[in-house]
Amino acid sequence: MGANNGKSMTSGAVAEACGGKFLTFYLAGEEYGIEILKVHEIIAMMPITKVPRTPDFIRGVINLRGKVIPIVDMRLKFGMEPVAQTQETCIIVVHCQGVDIGAVVDKVSEVLDIADQDIDEPPAFGSDVDTKYLLGVGKTAGKIRLLLDIDKVVGEQHAVVL
Repeated sequence: MGANNGKSMTSGAVAEACGGKFLTFYLAGEEYGIEILKVHEIIAMMPITKVPRTPDFIRGVINLRGKVIPIVDMRLKFGMEPVAQTQETCIIVVHCQGVDIGAVVDKVSEVLDIADQDIDEPPAFGSDVDTKYLLGVGKTAGKIRLLLDIDKVVGEQHAVVL
C-alpha cells in the first residue's frame, strides 16, 4: 500500500487493502470494487421475498438452488435514491463471515487486477463522514474506484435477517 502519510490504519485494514483482483460494479454512475475472493457468483435478478421488520436496505431473501440468501440493496445501504430495475441490474452473491449474502447493484463492470501501489487509503473527510466501508481507493486507467470492505458493508444486518 502507498505511504501512510501519518494516518493510522489498523493492521487488519492494511492487510485487507492490498492489491489483487476486484470485481467492479456500478451504483449511481460510480464504480466500486469488491475483492474477487469474496465473490461467489453473479446472478440475474429474481423474485425476492420481503422479510417483515427489516431495514429498508434489506430487500428480503431469495431461494438460490435450495439455499435461502438474504439480499441487500446496495443503493439503499449507501443512502442513494432507489431506481427502477433494468436489464443490467443484478445480484452479486458474496461470502462474508461464513454466510452468503446477495448485493443488488446497477450493473457489473469487469474484473480488474489492481496493484498494491495503485491503492490509496480512504480519504479523511472529517469526523462527520464515516468511511468504515472502504478498504481503499483504487486508481487504474485514469479512473478512481472505491474498493469496499464487503464484510463491513453487509455484516451489520446478519442479526436482523439470520
